[in-house]
Amino acid sequence: MNYATIKYCDIANGEGVRTSLFVSGCRRHCPNCFNAVAWDFAYGEPFTKEVRNKILESLEPDYINGLSLLGGEPLEPENQRELLPFIKNVKVLYPHKTIWCYTGNHYETEVLQPGPGRCEVTDELLQYIDVLVDGDFVQDKYDIGLRFRGSSNQRIIDMNKTRAAGHVVLWQDDPIFADHKM
Repeated sequence: MNYATIKYCDIANGEGVRTSLFVSGCRRHCPNCFNAVAWDFAYGEPFTKEVRNKILESLEPDYINGLSLLGGEPLEPENQRELLPFIKNVKVLYPHKTIWCYTGNHYETEVLQPGPGRCEVTDELLQYIDVLVDGDFVQDKYDIGLRFRGSSNQRIIDMNKTRAAGHVVLWQDDPIFADHKM
């Protein structure tokens, strides 16, 4: 697996201060994608042991809330297979830090059902994801006032509550931000 970039101390891609890993490779090719350069699986640099260790080290400070996975597309099967052992390690080392994952795939129809967002490791990978932001970016639904997503069709799913309830439960933002308008 290659990665396009890593953002340390990122505040745009999930709650709090995070390390954000942008993986390479995406077959979706959403119009007006903010990171179209990362569609190419060969773009960027190899996701080596040294890179993984640097990310793990970046998660250590108490002020870092967790890890965010973006792309490209983290739920491309090739990327899932590489990300699974890595995020398992993150959860072992930092069990109280959250893992957010951004996907263009729709959770119920493209991640849970057979399709482009599923492979033999998907179910196990999802067990380590705390928050899943799902859905294609849609330019006509773009809203700069939305937190942690680009278009209003995208959902922020609380995966821990979803697993417990057996149906999708949306993540609840801090009330101070919930009705904030830019």
